[in-house]
Amino acid sequence: MINITDSAKEKIISLRKEEGLQNEYNVRVLVKGGGCSGLMYDLEFDDGQKENDEVFEDKGVKIFVDRKSLLYLLGTTLDFSDGLNGKGFQFINPNASRTCGCGESFAV
Repeated sequence: MINITDSAKEKIISLRKEEGLQNEYNVRVLVKGGGCSGLMYDLEFDDGQKENDEVFEDKGVKIFVDRKSLLYLLGTTLDFSDGLNGKGFQFINPNASRTCGCGESFAV
């Protein structure tokens, strides 16, 4: 399961409107190799489920995750912060053994 906070939900809705995307565009969360810690998060809008996707829905937002990425993301919460300590989406991932200072990469 992947969850999102209220602030992440509001930012996703806002970004979707800013980019002129319809409501059928949902969020795809990916894990790719790279970054300071070895693995990186990637977020993008996607208008369709792919064959090997798992689909989660939280607070009315659908989240697509491919099976490979899901192994690293189970139990993760997607948050958004625009405070003094940084701005952007943050992943609260219980599977990460360490994270980079930028918050965009991690290791398990």
